[in-house]
Amino acid sequence: MQSTPKKILMTCLTFGSLSMALFTVSCKSEKSALVQNSENSAVAEASPEARIDSAKLLRMIREKNAEIAGYQPSAKRDFDLLHTELDLAFDWSNQAVLGKAKLKLTPYFYPQKELVLDAKDFEVGAIYLLNGEAQSKLNYRYDEKQLRIYLPELFTSKDTIQVEINYIAFPDRNSGSGSEAITDTKGLYFIDPLDTIPGKPTMIWTQGETEHNSKWFPTIDKPNERFTQLFKLTVPDSMVSISNGVLVKQEKLENGLRKDYWEMKLPHAPYLAAIAVGNFGKVEAKWKNIPLGYYVEKGFEKGAAMVFENTPEMIGLFEEKLGVDFPWPKYDQIVVRDFVSGAMENTTASIFMEELRLDEREAIDSEWDYIIAHELFHQWFGDLVTAESWANLTLNEAFANYSEYLWNEHKYGQDQAALKLVTEMEGYFAESESKQVDLIRFNYADSEDMFDSHSYNKGGVVLHMLRQHLGDEAFFKGLNLYLKQHAFQSVEIHDLRLAFERVSGQDLNWFFNQWFLDKGHPELFFEVDYSQPENILLTVYQVQDLEKLPLYLLPIEVSWYEGKSRKSKKFQMTSSFQQFALENEFPVTQVYIDEGKNLLARRNQEISTAQYALQFKESTLGVARYEALDSLVSREAKDYLIEILPIAVMDSFWSVRENALGFMQNDPEWRNQIQGLEDMVYELAEKDPKNSVKAAAIDLLAAWDPDKYQSAFLRLANEQSYLVASSALMGLVRAEENPVDAAVIERFVGERNFRMIIPVAEYYILQNVKGKGPWFLDRVDQLSGEGLYFYLGYFSEYFSRFPEEGKDQAVRKLFHLLENDSKSFVRLGAFQALMGFADEEAVIKKLNQVVQTEKDEKLKNYYNYFLEALN
Repeated sequence: MQSTPKKILMTCLTFGSLSMALFTVSCKSEKSALVQNSENSAVAEASPEARIDSAKLLRMIREKNAEIAGYQPSAKRDFDLLHTELDLAFDWSNQAVLGKAKLKLTPYFYPQKELVLDAKDFEVGAIYLLNGEAQSKLNYRYDEKQLRIYLPELFTSKDTIQVEINYIAFPDRNSGSGSEAITDTKGLYFIDPLDTIPGKPTMIWTQGETEHNSKWFPTIDKPNERFTQLFKLTVPDSMVSISNGVLVKQEKLENGLRKDYWEMKLPHAPYLAAIAVGNFGKVEAKWKNIPLGYYVEKGFEKGAAMVFENTPEMIGLFEEKLGVDFPWPKYDQIVVRDFVSGAMENTTASIFMEELRLDEREAIDSEWDYIIAHELFHQWFGDLVTAESWANLTLNEAFANYSEYLWNEHKYGQDQAALKLVTEMEGYFAESESKQVDLIRFNYADSEDMFDSHSYNKGGVVLHMLRQHLGDEAFFKGLNLYLKQHAFQSVEIHDLRLAFERVSGQDLNWFFNQWFLDKGHPELFFEVDYSQPENILLTVYQVQDLEKLPLYLLPIEVSWYEGKSRKSKKFQMTSSFQQFALENEFPVTQVYIDEGKNLLARRNQEISTAQYALQFKESTLGVARYEALDSLVSREAKDYLIEILPIAVMDSFWSVRENALGFMQNDPEWRNQIQGLEDMVYELAEKDPKNSVKAAAIDLLAAWDPDKYQSAFLRLANEQSYLVASSALMGLVRAEENPVDAAVIERFVGERNFRMIIPVAEYYILQNVKGKGPWFLDRVDQLSGEGLYFYLGYFSEYFSRFPEEGKDQAVRKLFHLLENDSKSFVRLGAFQALMGFADEEAVIKKLNQVVQTEKDEKLKNYYNYFLEALN
């Protein structure tokens, strides 16, 4: 028998790993007995395929072993949890939950004699098996993470059992850092529980994703579980409680307490259970017969009405697109303090970060529609239909991410939606520089790792490309079928594919394989041959690493303009190298590839500056004009920009106008080089319908000549929009020839919005105004979130210049933020501010100590980088 290289390899692979490695070396370096005895040994020895690279083989073996060892399956289902009844009270002083849980369950398939529940950091009391009024005590074992309950007999899938568990939960114990999306793992949070922090309300809220709700009640804390629930919450009668489902009863108790009964009759996943308790004000609204509630700290109700005002319209849009009514009995949106994520889509009760807590004036410029739409869309994708495992997380997050595109498209137009999609792509591309993984992946180290720009950004763009491929009718009918088929169920990626295939009649394995079940993205190189203007030739290469990434089937859209009429054709790329004849007939000198930026791909194409200028002038797509302007700016194409900028500042797409204004701040000579430009900018400052554009125009005038426009700035500083007013106030502050009167600045010292506080702080610093230490210290206590972050640099600057104004107190406040603030970016801002006192040995010594307690590893590395240089 002839010995082939493949047979030699198979011989090597018949041994165990160690033997295999040793034998492989012998296969590579010596004649094996098999080869020596072969009549064709000379041929086998000479064959390059027979010379197996032992290092490569060992590496492959390690990788395969790691894949098996690291595989994260969907959770095994020993029991089906049917119903959860909780009776909870709260020990505010000890930050503990006093609980009694009654769980109704049935063995899923196989008979069971042990019940294992997730219950993290509890003190467990008596556990009973309930049978009507009778109860029998059960033995159990507890390891601080799981509760193993020993049942008195073997139960089958025909049996239903009910157990009662008495416990105290301590969410603060053993809590740790989570992911970039979810920064902590306590599950339940007490905010200022003893009311000791001035200006901060006392409240409780929960955040259960991924598997953190088992920090406050015992459950089977897996996404492929579902139950109905009744939560009985004992709270101070001065406070409001909110939970999933509807409030069915309130019972007055002694000692100023009240028990609220929240019932959820439709099943949902454990991580979606939630409660919130606090002194909330409530704004009521409605969509059809669905009651809507917007909960926020008292005093912010008018702002909440404006921030969330588009919720009914969003529900209507999503119902229309999906053909599935809002699936729950009510929908509440709750704004809390110190939230550990942006927001969380708890069923019927989404919780949001405090940045959405705006007063009526702040809400004028609210730009939170995207996050409101995101959590709302989850009520269908994630709550009604839930990913069965964290490996399939993109089935939740990609849809929520894409809802932001759908809302922008509906409410604000195609240009804004397209630019949003480009932003999502860029977020993914940035992450892909250091991380390329499958969208559906079972080899994550921790479930928190799934919350990344792949699951969110890339997933949303992939859905958009699927919509482009199928067309709107098939895409949304496919979603309708998917939701109806799998309502109140757990799903995996193939359920989505099969729904689209059934509706469209197309095989979509190729699409799902390359986009959901493989990693990376296409990298494309384009060449355009204009030698025959009536039949443009397009050459496309796929140049991604094909050893690691797939070869893609791709739609390539090519567009051009015949006068003002836009024409386009689509070609299907099916190989690594392809040429397409446009057959345009009408002679053209310029074509555009993926002009609307619908394709998730890195592109490489030689485009001249003149071509970008023409693109700006003739494209009817705002995102293409935005790209052209951005490219001309990055190339510093001054000759072309002289022509383009006057057009750009009057563009119909507000983002193009804003971009052009921002660019010109870097060079004061633009006002002299383009006739009439300054008047155009002034017109925008006065009349542009978009406040962010007005603000950008004011900023530009202030950069060009702040003294010239003092009277206009003085008037605009009284605008209701904080974006506009703050830019005008900063313009007043920056006047040099005739500094603004101090009395004018004093009119604004009582402002609480960070946009107004920062210009006042800038004035005090520029004019060396002493005696303002108390003002600076007071503002650092009032601000939070991003406003606090932006303010901290001014805060540090003032006290480093005037230490006698209260430097020691300022440093203490900065250290308090560095050690305690829940927002990583605020802790970063505090660190940067403390670096303003880097010449003090005591500050650096304490910094070296404090930063070691930082839980965010990226932040900790950032700190240490600078401290090592100082040390």
